[in-house]
Amino acid sequence: MYAKILVEYNVKTLDKTFTYKVADKIKDTIKVGMKVKVPFGHTYINGFVLALSNQADEDITTFKEVTEIAKDNFVLNQELLDLGVYLKEKTLCSLISAYQTMLPPSLKIKNQKNNYDLTVSYIILNNNVDIEQYISENKRCVKQIAILRRLKEEKRVLKKEINCNGLQVLLSKNIVLEEKEKKYRLNYKDELKPDNKLTEEQEDVFKKIKASFHKEETFLLYGVTGSGKTEVYIHLIKEVIKMGKTALLLVPEISLSTQLVERFYQRFGSKVAIFHSALSEGEKYDEYQKITNGEVDIVVGTRSAIFTPLNNLGIIIIDEEHSENYKQENMPRYRTLDMALFRSKYNKIPLVLGSATPSLETMARAKKGIYTLLTLSKRVNNAVLPKITLVDSRQEMKKRNPIFSELLQTKINECLEKKEQVILLLNRRGHSPIVTCQNCGYTYKCPNCDISLTYHKSTNNLRCHYCGYTNLKSDVCPSCNEKALNYYGLGTEKLELEVAKEFPAARVVRMDVDTTSRKGAHEKIIKDFQNGKYDILLGTQMISKGLDFANVTLVGVINADLSLNMPDFKAREKTFSLLVQTAGRSGRSEKKGEVVIQSFNVDNEIFKYVVDSDYEGFYQFEMQNRHKLDYPPYYFLACVKIASKDYELASKQANKVYNYLKSKVDKRTILLGPSTANQFRINGIFRFQIVIKYKKDDNLMKALKDLDNMYVINKQVNLEIDTSPQSI
Repeated sequence: MYAKILVEYNVKTLDKTFTYKVADKIKDTIKVGMKVKVPFGHTYINGFVLALSNQADEDITTFKEVTEIAKDNFVLNQELLDLGVYLKEKTLCSLISAYQTMLPPSLKIKNQKNNYDLTVSYIILNNNVDIEQYISENKRCVKQIAILRRLKEEKRVLKKEINCNGLQVLLSKNIVLEEKEKKYRLNYKDELKPDNKLTEEQEDVFKKIKASFHKEETFLLYGVTGSGKTEVYIHLIKEVIKMGKTALLLVPEISLSTQLVERFYQRFGSKVAIFHSALSEGEKYDEYQKITNGEVDIVVGTRSAIFTPLNNLGIIIIDEEHSENYKQENMPRYRTLDMALFRSKYNKIPLVLGSATPSLETMARAKKGIYTLLTLSKRVNNAVLPKITLVDSRQEMKKRNPIFSELLQTKINECLEKKEQVILLLNRRGHSPIVTCQNCGYTYKCPNCDISLTYHKSTNNLRCHYCGYTNLKSDVCPSCNEKALNYYGLGTEKLELEVAKEFPAARVVRMDVDTTSRKGAHEKIIKDFQNGKYDILLGTQMISKGLDFANVTLVGVINADLSLNMPDFKAREKTFSLLVQTAGRSGRSEKKGEVVIQSFNVDNEIFKYVVDSDYEGFYQFEMQNRHKLDYPPYYFLACVKIASKDYELASKQANKVYNYLKSKVDKRTILLGPSTANQFRINGIFRFQIVIKYKKDDNLMKALKDLDNMYVINKQVNLEIDTSPQSI
């Protein structure tokens, strides 16, 4: 028997299979998709079995042998093997990189010394021994007799509860036996709750999706904030499970999974596995094993959960489908939607995309009939959408209200008096984004990126949010040695201090990347706020969507222009989505909600649509702009970045790449560039980019593949190809 092995080296020149002979001792156990150990050069490495056959298709007299299966209880199933090939073709990554992306750290291809299996030891009686006779013959062994009496009564006891010399004697004599049981690190604890009755609108949506359970169909579930999309998901999944199938539900951020997982635990119990980046390696291993072993019916997770090996998949749901977090920005640069569409087609099952602010591309496909559009236009329990008020920050600055407008101050005080809760959004972390010297004009910048360093007061650090460079801040200017440093701009850390100063009686909690870096921090903040421990929750965009707090009646947005001013063709869409989603956190139960949005650019067209919660109006407005400028969904995009530590070399190669593409692609394809990338210098590396706009170009992917191959062995210049950029 012969095996085709894909080896662990993530090198494009080795992106192929090698044929090995299978040793007789593992012929009966080896399977396609298994991880095996093979000789390669002068060492032994791991690889995946991609094919098995009785004859070799290579004219070689002597083959090296596969002699060892690295992990016999792990197999990449055929669906994931095929998905890996698709991922490689879609993103131009190596095949081994595609498979690596699918696996948790504990199961990645390289050797792992850690044993992630967690077991608990129990002690039981040996049924083949006459216990009473042993007791009568050993009456002086008081501790042994006590253990045996307890085991006769309880049948099984935790070893750690009775671990003593007497137990060791009983074990050595085989009077009692040690029994090991696998233990999972995450376990369901809450009691099950009954289902909620669907509204008429929800029931209609539910029936339409249910009718497609046995075929490939993509639905866009467009529902206003608070319309009960999650309840529809739960009812759909219950139906899927009744059919003996499994379900996959994806959320864009870890913060969203906290409340969602709790709801799913309450409805489905231990049949739920969770999968996201905040889990420890051991927890990910456990959850992956549950899924592989068929012990769960549902997986709830973030982007990477799309690769979990659920068998007999019945439905895939992507909640908040508009989120940019569904795009992987490192190689392989995949879109979760593409992977979900592949699995939907492979399993002939429905794919549901849910959002209160669908991406323009998704809505355009729904309006064309490529996707099936379903709508939830009303909030559950007849709750009304919050009243949104737009405040001109320019006028407030004249009144010396740089952070909180008069209206927002008044509304916050009213909420605090009524014992209601407030959410404040500021989509910028840190204390101050710019630190400069008023004496000499020196500004702190990252030495690797030429980008302003952000000041974090809690650690007294100046930090680059691109490369991670950190420097301890001094009280004096490093240029002129004067104590004349000024702090400009506003981040969540500074906002927290200002809130405490302005509203001293309020209990405030901050939620951003800095406060949620510790394990379990997301859950703690969300649960504490939900339980009324805090009056005001402030944070970045991670608090803007998916969270449901019954007592929140006011949402305030500080500086709504931050995302609007970004050099990005999706800036308006991202801003509209962020504001509408954040506004949707207010007034989700019986109490009416209000929203105050502060902006320096109140005349911008999008605010009219935000204030009116008018998605359709914004869609029509933005589609006209996209059409004029040849942006998605009217054109597809691709982006090629040329990066090098040598500025001149990067510039020269960028022109070379442009000329090559110009000679290969269709005449109707638009090439823009080469130009400097938005973040031109990161970590000491200069980056140029070429943006490609195309409708249908059969030559483009071949040209990109050829370019990729040309630069594989170039150690001075790196080519980054993104076939589906979400921003440029």
